[in-house]
Amino acid sequence: MKSMNEFFNEKPIKGFLQTMDEFFKRPFPFDAGFRIDLRETDNEYIVTAELPGVKREQIHIHANGNYLTITVENNELETSEDERNHSFQRRYLRQHSSRTITLPQSINEKLVKASYRDGLLQIKIPRIKGTVIEIDD
Repeated sequence: MKSMNEFFNEKPIKGFLQTMDEFFKRPFPFDAGFRIDLRETDNEYIVTAELPGVKREQIHIHANGNYLTITVENNELETSEDERNHSFQRRYLRQHSSRTITLPQSINEKLVKASYRDGLLQIKIPRIKGTVIEIDD
């Protein structure tokens, strides 16, 4: 039993197990993406994204043609100091998640309205009404 305990408490096994513990403490918060809902009314498209715990500064919205892309980025610097072992550790964490929605028409970026409140991002995209073309006899 003692040799098994020593095996798990010595490097490299100890370092590997600590890495695994850290991974499961903070798995990917934006793992496979985030939930998005697209609704269509007579006048507009309404895109709602659930982003709990995300700050407004971390959200980027980009429109290109008929594509709308929502990107969430989290960059943070983590430092820890162990005075007993005289060590100092600094880690830079970068988390990135992005979702793209295709709309049936081009997006006029100047008319798009976005709001973010209580973890919900809501984007309103006005529908462009075309003209009806009459068929000659």
